Amino acid sequence: MKIGMIGLGRMGGNMARRLMAGGHEIVAYDRNEEAVAALANDGAIPASSLDDMRDKLDTPAIWWVMLPAGDITESTIATIGTDAKPGDIVIDGGNSFYKDDIRRAKMLAEKDLHYVDVGTSGGVWGKERGYCMMIGGDKETVDLLDPIFDTLAPGTGEIVRTPGRNPENADPRAEKGYIHAGPAGSGHFVKMIHNGIEYGLMQAYAEGFDILKSKNTDKLPEEERFDLNLTDIAEVWRRGSVISSWLLDLTAIALAKDGMLEQFSGSVADSGEGQWTIDAAMEQKVPANVLTASLFARYRSRIDHTFGDKVLSAMRYGFGGHVEIPQ
Repeated sequence: MKIGMIGLGRMGGNMARRLMAGGHEIVAYDRNEEAVAALANDGAIPASSLDDMRDKLDTPAIWWVMLPAGDITESTIATIGTDAKPGDIVIDGGNSFYKDDIRRAKMLAEKDLHYVDVGTSGGVWGKERGYCMMIGGDKETVDLLDPIFDTLAPGTGEIVRTPGRNPENADPRAEKGYIHAGPAGSGHFVKMIHNGIEYGLMQAYAEGFDILKSKNTDKLPEEERFDLNLTDIAEVWRRGSVISSWLLDLTAIALAKDGMLEQFSGSVADSGEGQWTIDAAMEQKVPANVLTASLFARYRSRIDHTFGDKVLSAMRYGFGGHVEIPQ
């Protein structure tokens, strides 16, 4: 299939390359001309503007927006809405707020355009590992786009099938790493909760390693002080423990490079999904103690840094390339 990829940053550029490796055609546009040229060198069709992109897409055109949530995504989709032709498909694969998706879908439907929101997880590793995707939109459009999602997804790989899961009664796409979650907005809603959970998991690791590191403090009696090797602890936990995970893998990688994580500032940013998750919990009157505490811990990290905050920064850098490194 031919896809217009708008936004060629860490995620968009790698997704475009994975799609091309899977046999799809990419028409590439970014305000950064060097990013367009680099992708064109890898086989993409360059576009100099959204107008230029429209002329190079098939009918119906597939516009995939891979930009940061907020004004730039909003303005880009609005522009596409004026350039697109009836029947075209607009995909937002960034981290947009799900209520914005619902509004955009209604707006574009008035112009006979289809809107699909794709919550995308995979970070900078996705080009090789594939991307886990949570998709919202009407069934006919999502089914039409299935070859694209199938190429981007990790596939079944070597993960053992969940005991008790009956493949005859279950959507096979989930085992490949992507799902059709429901109508417009549902994909980003599921991804939003995914990121809220991510905050909580990361905070648990961060606090645990902080306690381990501080066990050698002079605040304790001398016989109770342990000088623990955090690098080895992370490594042994990766192998057979009940808390093994990809986040722990990334922590182990960072500690192997620098046991004190001195390259990280410990001022931990948040991209918005954590707050949106807490907002949803409040609207739905669902307790979310851990997720709320993990979000507030990030706010606190920008004032007072701990070793645990550096662990958070290391994980964020590991999976998403988020830079919280002292300059």
